[in-house]
Amino acid sequence: MALTGIQIFKLLPKTNCKECGVPTCLAFAMNLASGKAELDSCPYVSDEAREKLAEASAPPIRPVAVGKGVRAFTTGGETVQYRHEKTFFNPTAFAALVSSDIKVSDLKDKLKVWNAFQYERVGLNLRPELVALKDAKGDKKEFAEKAKLIAESSEFNLVLMTENVDVMKAGIEACKFKKPVMYAATAGNADAFGAVAKENNLPLAVKSDSVSGLIPLTDKLTGMGLKDLILDPGSREMKQSLEDLVGIRRAALKAGNKSLGFPTITFPCEMTSNLDMETLIAGMHVAKYGGIVVMSDFKGENIFPLLLERLNIFTDPQRPMTVTQGIYPIGNPDENSPVLVTTNFALTYFIVTGEIESSKVPSWLLIKDSEGLSVMTAWAAGKFSGDDVGSFVKKSGISDKVKHQQIIIPGYAAAIAGDMEEELPGWTITVGPREAAHIPAFLKSR
Repeated sequence: MALTGIQIFKLLPKTNCKECGVPTCLAFAMNLASGKAELDSCPYVSDEAREKLAEASAPPIRPVAVGKGVRAFTTGGETVQYRHEKTFFNPTAFAALVSSDIKVSDLKDKLKVWNAFQYERVGLNLRPELVALKDAKGDKKEFAEKAKLIAESSEFNLVLMTENVDVMKAGIEACKFKKPVMYAATAGNADAFGAVAKENNLPLAVKSDSVSGLIPLTDKLTGMGLKDLILDPGSREMKQSLEDLVGIRRAALKAGNKSLGFPTITFPCEMTSNLDMETLIAGMHVAKYGGIVVMSDFKGENIFPLLLERLNIFTDPQRPMTVTQGIYPIGNPDENSPVLVTTNFALTYFIVTGEIESSKVPSWLLIKDSEGLSVMTAWAAGKFSGDDVGSFVKKSGISDKVKHQQIIIPGYAAAIAGDMEEELPGWTITVGPREAAHIPAFLKSR
């Protein structure tokens, strides 16, 4: 049973050190009890108290680790119903479906194409994580062969889909090192699947025909000692799917229903035969509240927008998206190329970079840490002042890359030119365009 704030407080060191971000240990205890804080924020809690507080500090939706390698991920672990309340933590994972009777050559071709769907954005590598292998004929050898091929020849992790325990065991034996998801335990096979999942320490998906039908299944499986469960309420119609996912999230967070306190898996691939419509449904599940979304295929025109949506939804709204401070060469610049400077707000970076690239003028772009603020906001907040920017330019090392002393600042920050000249004696400070769209013409005219 979860502890109350007062019970948690009795186990804390009571130093009121404020290192957790709140003024008192009592306030921290109350936040911990309500799921608004994490136990790791307290640097002085004892190991004994940490063990006792584990249940109280655990998120209402259990985090479940899936897979191994570069595409491993965690699903679940959420603490709020709405993103603006705090943030969403563990992004939706995307899977593409293949049948176990697919030809080996066709599977290799698919994996090659799917593996290429990797996109650099804000310094992150955006890519899908999973292949869902569906048993077609109950053939253990065929299922294991395809599971082994996916696991050994690609970066993808796996969802093994069969209700036949013998087929599941064969698939696990072929790819256990990738820590696949077992799909799915049902009322008819829960005992057998639960035993296999426990023996192999694997996450287990649980399927029923309704949200209420999941409760006795999860209670049985947790009673067997299983903790890493993933829920499928069985809905295969868009409206019902949304209602079920919202209901599960609300029951776990608002009602404290531990039987439903697990991440979910959804199947847009079984809700329509049109990939474009699948993409729309998947987009809904990214926002509310799919932990793993299984699609019939990955194509650039459908997976790229979903990856971008996921990035936006699961970016902390209290922390702007940023890029790392430093020097960014654009178009193979040399010692005579122009030097521009702007803030580290990700959107500003991408817009400015795009316009410089379209100008075909090789340039150096200096990115100044402004705590993720845009140029105007950073200047108004004192995060992009002339002396700070000038000091950054001196320390950046750009002088070692160019033989001139000229720098272009954003038009919206024209007011910092004077202070920069004082900080950078001998440098020419040029005020650039106010709008990024005018950068190409500006650079070409120089």
